[in-house]
Amino acid sequence: MINLHGLILADRSSHELRELVMCRTSASLPYAGRYRLIDFALSSMQNALVRDVGVIMQQDYQSLLDHIGSGKEWDMSRKRGGLRLLPPFGLDDGRSQYSSIIDALISVQGYIRDIKQDYVCLCRGSLAANIDLAEVMKRHVSSGADVTVVCSERSPERRHYRFVADDNGYVSEMLMHRTGAGEGYASLEMYIMSKEPMLGIIDRCDSAINRKFHRDGLGGILSGGGRIAVYIHPGYAVNIDTVDTYYRSNMDMLTAQNRRELFPDERPVRTKGRADVSTHYAEGASVKNCFVADGCYIEGSIENCIIFRGVEIHKGAVLKNCIIMQDTVIGSGAELSSVISDKDVTVGEFITLAGSPRVPLVLPKGSKI
Repeated sequence: MINLHGLILADRSSHELRELVMCRTSASLPYAGRYRLIDFALSSMQNALVRDVGVIMQQDYQSLLDHIGSGKEWDMSRKRGGLRLLPPFGLDDGRSQYSSIIDALISVQGYIRDIKQDYVCLCRGSLAANIDLAEVMKRHVSSGADVTVVCSERSPERRHYRFVADDNGYVSEMLMHRTGAGEGYASLEMYIMSKEPMLGIIDRCDSAINRKFHRDGLGGILSGGGRIAVYIHPGYAVNIDTVDTYYRSNMDMLTAQNRRELFPDERPVRTKGRADVSTHYAEGASVKNCFVADGCYIEGSIENCIIFRGVEIHKGAVLKNCIIMQDTVIGSGAELSSVISDKDVTVGEFITLAGSPRVPLVLPKGSKI
């Protein structure tokens, strides 16, 4: 067992995910046919032999509770330690909702102080990346840094934090709210640090009434002479915070290289099990370049689609560039293009729905059209 405790932020969802997070937090968003986004953080920790993990929650977390349960799928169901779900706690100033990472950490600082491991891995539950956490931990300990930040050479188009590293791999400058490529490396918002720097960040930000983890927390370490090391994750990685990034990231899974990077054999991604029969492809069905889960019934034509478990696509239906979530039914003769269908949606016969790759059409959970 590694001397590391996991702390997953599943407390907030970007409002730009719109209908996709009306009834769930972004950490429990269905992804790639059968997974949820939080599976990647939990599996990265499991593969590194991290057995004690806390999940910070705030609102709309029923879906998350249903999915992760006791943590058995990730070998974290234990009498002592294991997976711990941390529901929202009130803040000292009377507020009931966290407005920042610091708020979330302040609310669970008692839990953090009781952590038995010397090191803590803090990450977002909405990160689609398969991180070799054991290697990150090894690099962190050998570097002697106060904090190690996991970064990527791939630059998101949206605003993000970038870290400029010197020749020794230590951060020389932190660039905030940058878009696209530029100097330094894009942060994946995964950090490893010992308990003392984390508690120092919490105490410093709380006493100064500052609530910015990067500016006031990490920036305070740098300004105080501390060292932050950079670890470059070489594989596929994206923070899911908009409908566009959710759509494009799922579509990326239709490329073999991206699948190999996100689902390597040596670091399997585990998820909640569901017993389904094999998918049935009826006579006359057409399937081209699709990712299709078990338990589906395909009579129609699908191309460049992600199809989750239990989906029915009836005769004459034509789907292109779509993401169809669990237990959705597509009626005969329906035509869908660039559509994201949430769970349990019913699309009637001969209905035509079209979005675009840049602005996909989202069908809310349980809707009937």
